[in-house]
Amino acid sequence: MYNPLHSINELDVLVVGAGFSGIYQLYHIRKLGYSVKIFEAASDLGGVWFNNNYPGCRVDSDHPHYQFSLPELWGDFTWKERYPSARELRDYFQYVDRKLDVKNDVFFDTRVVAAHFDEAISRWIVTTEQGHVVRPRFLVLCVGFASKSYTPQFKGLEKFKGIWYHTAHWPKDDVELTNKRVGVIGTGASGVQVIQEAGPIASHLTVFQRTPNMALPMRQKVLESKMQEEQRMLNPSIFRRSRQTGGGFSFERYPKSLFSATPEERLLYWEDTWAQGGFHFTASNFNDFLMDEAANREVYSFWRDKVRNRILDPKLQEILAPTVPPHPLGAKRCSLEQSYYEVFNQPNVTLIDLNQTDISEVTSKGVTTTNGIEHELDVLVLATGFDSLTGSLTQIDIRGVDGISISEKWANGVYTNLGMTCTNFPNMFFIYGVQAPTAFANGPTLIEIQGDWVVRCIKHMMENDLKAIYATPEAEAEWRGLVINTGYRALINRAKSWYVGANIPGKIVEPLNYTGGVNKYLEIIEGIADRGYEGFYFNGCSSPGKGFSPQDLCE
Repeated sequence: MYNPLHSINELDVLVVGAGFSGIYQLYHIRKLGYSVKIFEAASDLGGVWFNNNYPGCRVDSDHPHYQFSLPELWGDFTWKERYPSARELRDYFQYVDRKLDVKNDVFFDTRVVAAHFDEAISRWIVTTEQGHVVRPRFLVLCVGFASKSYTPQFKGLEKFKGIWYHTAHWPKDDVELTNKRVGVIGTGASGVQVIQEAGPIASHLTVFQRTPNMALPMRQKVLESKMQEEQRMLNPSIFRRSRQTGGGFSFERYPKSLFSATPEERLLYWEDTWAQGGFHFTASNFNDFLMDEAANREVYSFWRDKVRNRILDPKLQEILAPTVPPHPLGAKRCSLEQSYYEVFNQPNVTLIDLNQTDISEVTSKGVTTTNGIEHELDVLVLATGFDSLTGSLTQIDIRGVDGISISEKWANGVYTNLGMTCTNFPNMFFIYGVQAPTAFANGPTLIEIQGDWVVRCIKHMMENDLKAIYATPEAEAEWRGLVINTGYRALINRAKSWYVGANIPGKIVEPLNYTGGVNKYLEIIEGIADRGYEGFYFNGCSSPGKGFSPQDLCE
């Protein structure tokens, strides 16, 4: 049987992943006339939005921020909701394909398992799970920051006779939760979304919580087509403005420190941003609330009181919105919710505080806690998160010119240059990953910013016949230092979270995101390119690039 993959041998560019970033790369590289293909492990477009099917799954960036900024894509697509569901986003990716003919250059069900760089030919040797080999000049990894799920080693999980799934591996066919005894372990983003859906329909819902989620009101609404037609006139300004702000949205921090404002000014402003919903409350808050602990505590107190007003039981108020915060607000990702707190007012819902009584083991019937109680279940949902930011790359056997894998390189701490490249891994770029503003940015905004930089670099090399680009160890160490130093100054890193890798046993705990803001990040990386790719060298020469002309570059 003919497999078109057999006809692919050498490419200018191989992109891995067919989500937002992979499609953006394909679109721009193809426009330049270079040979480019995407290898995608799944069977269709969408990346995380194709793979995630759990109940309630939806995006937490509001319309119109969560879409491509390409004019040919926002001109005639009508969104249904302010915060689209995974199903609607899958429809959007099919629309993108119809407009851009994406699938013609995508190989689906093609998982990349290994890649190593051959300096003799200045190409990557990439191997798929099926054993196919392709030799691209450039390797662009668009695998996202959360493609490696994490399941804790629960004792006895294999004995459970009911149905259990990690939210990241939810089947395409719906799992029946109606009139079932459902247990959810974890109250991160996917946990919050599943709990909202399961609470009203389950015969009983048991939630196992270790750390309360400081969730924010989504303020979901149906979008009218007429409103969107008027909105489209502003889209170019919204997309440009999103590159000028710290969070990659069109709204920005309040330009004052918290205690420089009067109590009345603070209260009225908070009420306004709270009413707007979504990340307006955090992304538009006072400019020092993520840097000053006293300011953060004031913001937390406002959040706590708002939430407690929705919870009837004083004991549950203290578990879900404690008097003393377990960590600064924003140090763990604030999920968006619609009816999350009301669910706990229902008589069919039990909240287990794992700080008081932990999980002992999973039995054939359910989950037993250390107080000896067995919680019988029909369905067990593991909302236990991901080996975020690094795991997406380290699960692939990627080896540089020294034979060392990316997993080995990062075993004792992450080193990248600009959160897009690594020393000894020439001609390899990764997007929306570690040591970029990833966790603190609107996804499409950062993806397009990094994507533009990568495309510009590839174009520069192709036009000047430069065979390979290497990040210098000095530049890599400098970027790591910037990420670490700015990260530790922010309250964001004062929690045991995936922001710092603390959710994965044995993983080095350190800041894994650049916290200086999307706008500052854009300024830095564009300046690097403008100065002739300062901090890099080409074709194996020992001098870092500083605006060299082609004839000056080593061959």
